[in-house]
Amino acid sequence: ERASAMKHFLESFCLLGAFLHVCTQHTVPASEFQLEGDYLIGGLFHIHDDTGSVKPLTFSNYRRFQMIRFSVEQVNNSTNLLPNVSLGYDIFDHCSDTQNFPGVLKLISANGSIQPWSDKQSVLSKVIAVVGPFTSTQSLTVAPLLMVNLVPMVNYATSTSVFSNKAKYPSFLRTLPSNLNMIDVIVRILQKFNWRWVAFLNSDDDYGNDGLNLFTQRIKDTEICLPYSKGLSDSTNYTQTFKQMEAKQINVIIVFALENNVEPLIESAMLLNVTNKVWIAGDAWALNKKLPKMKGIKNIGTVLGVAEPVVTIPGFSDFLHSSKAQLHCKYAEQDTFCNQKCNCSCMNPEDIFAADPSYSFAIYSAIYAIAHALHNTLRCGADKCDSNITVYPYIVLAELRKSNFTLVNNSIQFDDNGNLKQGSYSVVFWNNSGDAQEIGFYQFNSEVHFFVDDSKIEWHTNGEVKSPYTCLKCKDIEWSEEGSTSCNLRAVEYISATDIVATLVFVAACAFVGMTLAMSVLFSVNYNTPVVRSAGGPMCFLILGCLSLSNLSVFFHFGKPTVPLCTLRYLPFLLFYTICLACFVVRSFQIVCIFKIAAKIPKLHSWWVKYNGQWLVIVVAFVIQAIFLVIGYSCKPPSPYNETSWYPDKIILSCDISLQASTASVILLLSICTLCFIFSYMGKNLPKNYNEAKAITFCLLLLILTWIIFATECMLYRGKYIQLLSALAVLSSLYSFLFWYFLPKCFIILFQPHKNTQQYFQGLIQNYTKTISQ
Repeated sequence: ERASAMKHFLESFCLLGAFLHVCTQHTVPASEFQLEGDYLIGGLFHIHDDTGSVKPLTFSNYRRFQMIRFSVEQVNNSTNLLPNVSLGYDIFDHCSDTQNFPGVLKLISANGSIQPWSDKQSVLSKVIAVVGPFTSTQSLTVAPLLMVNLVPMVNYATSTSVFSNKAKYPSFLRTLPSNLNMIDVIVRILQKFNWRWVAFLNSDDDYGNDGLNLFTQRIKDTEICLPYSKGLSDSTNYTQTFKQMEAKQINVIIVFALENNVEPLIESAMLLNVTNKVWIAGDAWALNKKLPKMKGIKNIGTVLGVAEPVVTIPGFSDFLHSSKAQLHCKYAEQDTFCNQKCNCSCMNPEDIFAADPSYSFAIYSAIYAIAHALHNTLRCGADKCDSNITVYPYIVLAELRKSNFTLVNNSIQFDDNGNLKQGSYSVVFWNNSGDAQEIGFYQFNSEVHFFVDDSKIEWHTNGEVKSPYTCLKCKDIEWSEEGSTSCNLRAVEYISATDIVATLVFVAACAFVGMTLAMSVLFSVNYNTPVVRSAGGPMCFLILGCLSLSNLSVFFHFGKPTVPLCTLRYLPFLLFYTICLACFVVRSFQIVCIFKIAAKIPKLHSWWVKYNGQWLVIVVAFVIQAIFLVIGYSCKPPSPYNETSWYPDKIILSCDISLQASTASVILLLSICTLCFIFSYMGKNLPKNYNEAKAITFCLLLLILTWIIFATECMLYRGKYIQLLSALAVLSSLYSFLFWYFLPKCFIILFQPHKNTQQYFQGLIQNYTKTISQ
């Protein structure tokens, strides 16, 4: 539905000019949809349903429409609120997304133009706030247009929890509790009567899906099981739905859906002779006036519901009678684009007043919240307001957030998420008279108070709903499909040492050892040549040896995890790779020292040579890392770990390596790597044959890139192949130095011997010295 709404959104922008032109041509001055005033409130109300042809409006929808008109009139007649200031309104029938967008754009336009992303202090929209629309999907479609310039969107019916995200919806507030509160009431009802085996039927839209997600999260730590859930739409096969629930022996059915989905569901239940169930209604239909009076409704079972408390609003009945008497309302076809006409003839005031009162007080509260915010914005006193103040929507929004007033004995305040700080629900029961009888309440403020008087319920089974199953939580080594009545063993996964991918990695690791041995032999044969001495001389053999020892970690990445295997998975790498990096640090420092520091700080160079500073640094790094590893692995040694959170039907055998235990070792490794990078980068402009600094810099960049990629993979994937990726990351770290530092030197020794002479190196140094002096 959201994709469809976005499609309509794009279409509407393309046709914006034509739409606004049509709306201009069809303005009805004496319409119930418009009222002139000093400041305007926009209204988006669901009066008709557009399904190709306009359906007749319902009394409940029309009642809500009249409530906003009454609320504005009452504010205008007030002597305490907004003295000498009048509120007006411009209301649009939100019957479809396509036909409604011109109305929304008209509301946010300033002098006939729209300025998205403008400086908020220069944007003066037509309205100071917008009330509505009705459904969550409609609100999600409209909200981005209003959020751009912080036009307050005070909603009376949208309870989807996503709107609590103020980063996305900064100017959204609502005067009814969110789905989070409603789901909490439903769960408390289930726990009150010890109902553990339930079905959850929801509208297949943003409202219903949000309710299902919240319910699933809420029952995780309870004994309540959800063996069946279903999204309801116009194409739902109700016969199949009831057969599936019957097969699972479900007797308690939660219906978290809109009225247009609920009515065909209940009618199908009566037609299919579904009996002796307990139905729990969400607030969208708990006070439905049509269904409780239908013939045969008692046969479906007991209906409990969660609804807004019915608040008697003084003066509303009188307003309906006077309004219908004054307005000569003739039938008119629905205006194709403007949505500001209503076929409201033959509507009796008594029928309107007796319609479903849901959301009436929320609308009433929304208008009064806006009025109080405007009152504070204009700095109104007892008899007048400051007319010199320019009212911008974002200023009204700031005052709305600070709302704190009492309305018909109800406190209206908003929290930081734009939700009510305190509110309540009524728990109702559909009695034999066809009325929704209040049997309990749910109140939330700083604390939650919940009560149900079950003695008022006329049970269809003497108060007993039999649950055929006792809900048990599966063990960590087990899993259960949704709605299943049994637990199954999880599949255990890990990469064995005989797996083909493990074999390939072992071959690569063995090849690495073979190459390091071959290079060591080549360097020993050509030990006294300039290339070997410039590469580090005796230090080359230490580096190659430590790289080979670091390679041992690869062989412990495969097989069923054990304590020794987990311990050795990274220990050789962390210890001996530290020595390798320490060697490259001193090599980089020596290169920079010889060419750049020796002349400027001769004492430092003399001290370095006299006390063999390079070996001292390497030994200190090795000893510190060894101490860190011994302490860390002693405090919390790595151990086998069963990963069960990522895959419900699998257990991934892995190693639990404590982050706290290895933090010091990793920090030391990163520090050495950083120093190495700094010194090697300082020597990037040295003579061509002394380009070890460039090679080291490139190797370090590959090393950093490798582990960034691996860390990203760990955040996105936790399957059995994560150990393979870890082994490849280790191999990549080792091969980078072998290929890009040592291999080029081997190439010179074997294939370019003319560059491996003293005369060639001296010539390069002399040319570099001349260049520096110039």
